[in-house]
Amino acid sequence: MKSQITNAISDFFFEYETPRQVLVRNRRVGVVCRLIQLGVLAYIIGWVFIYEKGYQSTDTAVSSVFTKMKGVGYTNVSGKERVWDVADYVFPSQGDSSFVVMTNYIITEGQQMGTCPELKGKHNCSSDADCEGGSFKRQMTGVCVNKTKTCEVLAWCPVEDDHTIPDPPLLMSAENYTLFIKNSVTFPLFGITRSNLVEGIDADYISTCLFHTEDAPLCPIFRLGDIVKLSGFSFETIAKVGGAIGIVVDWTCNFDVDVKRCKPKYNFHGLYGNPAETDKARASVGYNFRYAKHYMDGEIKKRTLLKVFGIRLDIIVQSLARKFDIIPTLTAIGSGVGIFGVATVVCDLVLLYLLPKREFYKNMKFKYTDTHMQQQDNESLGLDTGAYYSLEENAKQAQGTDKSKDPESEAASTETEVSKK
Repeated sequence: MKSQITNAISDFFFEYETPRQVLVRNRRVGVVCRLIQLGVLAYIIGWVFIYEKGYQSTDTAVSSVFTKMKGVGYTNVSGKERVWDVADYVFPSQGDSSFVVMTNYIITEGQQMGTCPELKGKHNCSSDADCEGGSFKRQMTGVCVNKTKTCEVLAWCPVEDDHTIPDPPLLMSAENYTLFIKNSVTFPLFGITRSNLVEGIDADYISTCLFHTEDAPLCPIFRLGDIVKLSGFSFETIAKVGGAIGIVVDWTCNFDVDVKRCKPKYNFHGLYGNPAETDKARASVGYNFRYAKHYMDGEIKKRTLLKVFGIRLDIIVQSLARKFDIIPTLTAIGSGVGIFGVATVVCDLVLLYLLPKREFYKNMKFKYTDTHMQQQDNESLGLDTGAYYSLEENAKQAQGTDKSKDPESEAASTETEVSKK
């Protein structure tokens, strides 16, 4: 038992097994094998390494965005002149990566809490009975106002009339507003921080530049009209009813080269609705919300209500950085080498199952032994399988030795056999 364990351990450490290979001279199989290997090689080099850059590790950035609008608007509605500055037309306050620039509005001034008739067409009535039943968007009092033939409501009065949207938009001057974007990104895996104020962009440059896709692609100051145009919208259309635009700051960097070559690219997308669609084709048109400014008139609390139509701007930072790493490189190479085995599998299937001489190739590839019969013979002789093979091998060697020593042994054996007969 001890010797068997020792032999097993010795065989494990000091023996090496390798599969037998059969060289098949067949043009069709050879061509198929090389074509498959060539395709795998093209996949590894072209797709894995060149296109997917499988030799690099990747990281996404942690980013922050700061924005600032500049510009002054002017309106003259019913003889009332007004100047609108940044504090009036940007919602919420400046600095966020998502905000709204007001381009049109419906204003209702001097509202105070009380009772007043509903607008015509909202809830018409002929008697108080038509105004019972609680609320209809506003809290009804159950009284039908004979003068307007509408129900009386408890609300901020006078109620807002938003049937007609001003056209052209009241703040068409918003087209010339400017937007300043300051963006900083950090790639924690590589320990690199970059800003969109890259090398060459200083205070003097910012004071005079304006973004242009070809002439000034790195300028961080954008004209609102240009943003709308690059997103595919018409400024007059979007200014009237509002909409949403996404500004994508794309950081796609390769840190195997100089870090200074890592620069942002700006893209503009119309997020809300398709500009090619007509207004009737969409269930809801534009973007709007209501904003109220409260004040005291003596002892009476009043408010000015604004229904704001505007352009919602979303600053979206998109990042992907790459750098050489030995681990993904070895992983890509190893997986590619493994895929080379597909050629062997396909060629074996062709040899063993499709070619006319498949039985011949099976006999050449596989070696069959009748283990069951050999075990029965060994058991009848009282020998184990290993001893049987050892005796058989010794007998073959001895027989070969005798024959090599006696070249006339075969002839002598023949003569003896004849003499016996």
